[in-house]
Amino acid sequence: MAEISLKENERLDELNRNGYFIIQDTKRFCFGMDAVLLSGYATAKPKEKVLDLGTGTGIIPILMEAKTEGEHFTGLEIQPESADMARRSVSYNNLESKIDIVEGDIKDASKIFGASSFDVITTNPPYMINEHGLKSDNEAKAIARGEVMCTLDDVLRESAKILKPNGRFYMVHRPFRLAEIMHAMVEYKLEPKAMKLVYPFVDKEPNMVLISAVKGGKSRITVEKPLIVYKEKGVYTDEIYDIYGY
Repeated sequence: MAEISLKENERLDELNRNGYFIIQDTKRFCFGMDAVLLSGYATAKPKEKVLDLGTGTGIIPILMEAKTEGEHFTGLEIQPESADMARRSVSYNNLESKIDIVEGDIKDASKIFGASSFDVITTNPPYMINEHGLKSDNEAKAIARGEVMCTLDDVLRESAKILKPNGRFYMVHRPFRLAEIMHAMVEYKLEPKAMKLVYPFVDKEPNMVLISAVKGGKSRITVEKPLIVYKEKGVYTDEIYDIYGY
C-alpha cells in the first residue's frame, strides 16, 4: 500500500476485496449498498475498457477491478473533493495503471472521452428528480442523491454516444422510475436486456432495480430472479454476503 495522509473527517474503509481500501469523508456522501450491488451485477471481460459515470469516491471502479477481468477502468466525477478522494484511494491501492479518475461533467462526457470509446458503462446516478425526496442541506449529498448536476436523460444520452456498438450499460436505480427509465433507454437505442429487482425483505416492496442494456441490441428483456437483502433484521442473505465478499 502507498502512504497516505487523511484529511479532516476522512476515514479509510476496508472493502473485503483484494485487500483494497477506500477513503471516505464522514461529512460527505459515503457509498451505499447500491454501488456494491452494481459492482457485482456488471461484468467486464478481458481487454474491455469500463467507464463509471458519477463515480463519487471511486467505489465501483475499485470493486470492479477486484472482481472482473476488465483491462482498464475510468471514473468520471464532477465534485473536486470526491475526485480527489478517489484518486488517493486508487494510489493507496497501487492501482494507477488500472484505474483513472477524471474530473468532469457527465453532460460533457462524450466530449471528454469521444464517441464509441468504451466497451462497458456503469452508473449509480442520482435517483431523485427535483420534486421527489428530501432536500439535503449538504451540497455534496444533494448532488449525489438528487438530479442537481445531471438528469437521467443526460446519463443515457451520453452513455449512448460513448459506448461502442454492442457495448454494455449497467445501472442501479429506483423501481418507481422504471417506466421512464425503459422509455428513455429505448429512445437512445440502449436496449434493455435484463433487470433484477432488489427487495429489502422478502415480504416488502423492492427499493432498487439493477438494469443491463446493449447499445443497438434487439428488443428482448429477461426479468431475473429477485435479490433479497435481509433474511431477518440485521442478517444478510447468503447472496448479499457473497457480493460483499464476507
